Amino acid sequence: MSSKKRMAAVALTIAALSLGSIAVASAHDKGASRGAAHSENRAADKAAHDARHAAKEALVATTIGVDAATIKTRLAAGETLAAIAGAKKDALIAALVASKSTEIDARVTAGTMTPAQATEKKANLTAHVTAEVNAVGGKGEGHKGPKGPKGPKAPKAPRS
Repeated sequence: MSSKKRMAAVALTIAALSLGSIAVASAHDKGASRGAAHSENRAADKAAHDARHAAKEALVATTIGVDAATIKTRLAAGETLAAIAGAKKDALIAALVASKSTEIDARVTAGTMTPAQATEKKANLTAHVTAEVNAVGGKGEGHKGPKGPKGPKAPKAPRS
């Protein structure tokens, strides 16, 4: 190969490698901006969730006339919201149903839920809220029930 052809091949190789690394760096930067956007979305979602949770706590506390700290302590001790509310249980259920219904309507307005989905959710809403109010919600329990033990699984028994 002549020296001119070699120089041209080397120049083309250098140019290709340079362009390739620029493309990789550019793609990496785009990925970084997507990662930042994802983190911002997660932070916004968490903030919205925390705000909804705080609003629900405040609604429960004002409806039954007991401060939030006392409610949390009693729930952690194994009491239900129904037991804490006492005679105000029905008023608590009605207030929670109205609040959740308003949230569902807002989701329909925002376009994140269809009217048909909203109708289906609202049909089961009172039963769902009643079950939530009657459920024991102490430590380690929630809507999924008690959590099992942690640690390694027991070895399987040998097959016979």
